[in-house]
Amino acid sequence: MTEGNFVDYVKVHLRSGNGGQGSAHLRREKYVAKGGPDGGDGGRGGHVLVRGNKNLWTLLGFKFKRHFQAGHGEHGGKQRSTGANGEDAIMDVPLGTVVKDSDTGQTLFEITEDGQEEIAAQGGMGGLGNWHFKSATNQTPRYAQPGTSGEERNLILELKVLADVGLVGFPNAGKSTLLAALTSAKPKIADYEFTTLKPNLGIVQYRDFRSFVIADIPGIIEGASEGKGLGHYFLRHIERNATLLFLVSADSADISHEYEILLSELRKYNPELLDKRRLLAISKADLLDEELRTEMEEALKDELPGVAFVFISSVSGYGIQALKDRLWKLLNE
Repeated sequence: MTEGNFVDYVKVHLRSGNGGQGSAHLRREKYVAKGGPDGGDGGRGGHVLVRGNKNLWTLLGFKFKRHFQAGHGEHGGKQRSTGANGEDAIMDVPLGTVVKDSDTGQTLFEITEDGQEEIAAQGGMGGLGNWHFKSATNQTPRYAQPGTSGEERNLILELKVLADVGLVGFPNAGKSTLLAALTSAKPKIADYEFTTLKPNLGIVQYRDFRSFVIADIPGIIEGASEGKGLGHYFLRHIERNATLLFLVSADSADISHEYEILLSELRKYNPELLDKRRLLAISKADLLDEELRTEMEEALKDELPGVAFVFISSVSGYGIQALKDRLWKLLNE
């Protein structure tokens, strides 16, 4: 999927159907002089439904269609015939979609399962027919209820990428290059910051025909939790990943300091993110000789006690298989 086709934030306008009007019909037959009321109820207005679809990965379809209108309920008929319900309008969304009210900012629900359906705009109720209002003192009511109006509302759809592993790092840390080395994905790669503006997904082929999904998240900068850089635009994607793979370049001035900044931004945005399993990958390891790599390993063990790390090179392939093994183990613990 190209970056331009990955849409993860849209606004849509919904209008559910009005309920049908109840009938005020009075029964009239050849040999029935006063048949009484037999008007049926109006049909329910159509709902606007949001439905999860596991085959979708993006909100791209909503880029071209942002207005959804459900059908109106039909009016009631004679012989207590209930009008047909209005046709529901169904919006298929990828798993991981969060639906919010555009006017209040309130989160209404999240779609996390295939086939899950939620009502985004409730259809109007059908009006009652006149036979409901028959009584001992009013045996021929000549009135019925009108149907209620449907809802009209504006919603925000936000997609949080569902992936097994999320790549976390500073801009230009080599995340897209690593994604290309691990998978058959072809992300945009260039020697400048914020080359990646939207998440890229790739499937990592593992041993014995097993696989897992990895997401390249746009780069974090210091202050991202406060909205700097791409800020909240990409941090929400990290919430859906089971394991976080931190990527820091071997030519960094201070690897442990960069790692701590990344952790700090995640902590400020959502402390629960630190409960996820984590692995630190030191990229561009082909720039290091064996002696320097050993020295860095010893230093990292002292500076980041308890932090699992691995040296890799996306260009030469050094440590890539070891990285896959470590990730697979973390995902299956």
